[in-house]
Amino acid sequence: MGMKRIGILGTGSYLPERVLSNFDLEKVLNTNDEWIFKRTGIRERRIAEPHINASDLAKEASLRAMEMAGITVEDLELIVMTTMTPDTACPSGANWLEAKLGAEKAVSFDVTAACCGFIFGLSVAEAYLKAGIFKVALVASVEIMSRTLDWTDRESCILWGDGAGAAILKGFEVALGEEPLIHQGREVAEILSIHIHTDGANGENLLLPGGGSKTTPISYESVDKKLHTLKMIKANESVRVAVKRFAEAAEEAANSKGIPLNQVKWIIPHQANLRILQQMAKRLNIPFEKVYLTIEKYGNISSATIPIALDDAVRSGSIQKGDYIILNGFGGGLTWGSSLIRW
Repeated sequence: MGMKRIGILGTGSYLPERVLSNFDLEKVLNTNDEWIFKRTGIRERRIAEPHINASDLAKEASLRAMEMAGITVEDLELIVMTTMTPDTACPSGANWLEAKLGAEKAVSFDVTAACCGFIFGLSVAEAYLKAGIFKVALVASVEIMSRTLDWTDRESCILWGDGAGAAILKGFEVALGEEPLIHQGREVAEILSIHIHTDGANGENLLLPGGGSKTTPISYESVDKKLHTLKMIKANESVRVAVKRFAEAAEEAANSKGIPLNQVKWIIPHQANLRILQQMAKRLNIPFEKVYLTIEKYGNISSATIPIALDDAVRSGSIQKGDYIILNGFGGGLTWGSSLIRW
């Protein structure tokens, strides 16, 4: 029996309806549309309504992915949610998602890898599928970043948005080679490689200090010190490291199968900041047109940006059968990684 090969049966995404534009932010912050766009590439972002939880957004994205995949909830055996904003610390966000989907047969748990979460989630699901423990997995990445922000910090609060993206993976008993992966009579995309890395020693550079055992129980003091909002420390240094790691991860994915970067149709990166992505393209020596962007309309949604952009590219017809694409990300942890996929 050959090593199992892993296919992507379908993708899905869901964005809250409420749009928060730069012009809306002008009214409450000392900033303007031009300043924000020039520095970040963002024009607007989506904000979840107060009664909506992470699992609600993830459910909608997951249902869309399942519909594209042509599977039902009974087929799901593994649910990996990647998030830093789960509904509750306990149970996990994935447990709430499992209940809302009615996926009674599935095992569900969360993976936390900040903005690189989707890549880490794919890696975990791939390992279970390759081992033959499960056959079909859902990876759902979701963030409600708007609830982690200090809305008086104009450098940081302008960057983030809310949303969810998902993918359905399946293990195939097909010998390695050129033979395509067939699901329900159609050829499906194949994950050719996944690469993940961490650097815990520099984790304090992107930090959400409160909410863990270090600041529990939550006190008036911890709230007053804004320990429960996202901090970006050493921002300039983080940008330099991010550019380097984004580029290294993309190269690692391409090199893993000997695919020259000029043969890759799209690089679909974590939508961190337009400047970072421009510098990444320059470092990789590829035309910027090859970098798939959603940052202008959605902002930075941490772990959800990659699957949202992937689904956007699939549904818009930007990705065609046979295309090589690379997903790459960098985030708090520090975490970085990539995946090479043949569509």
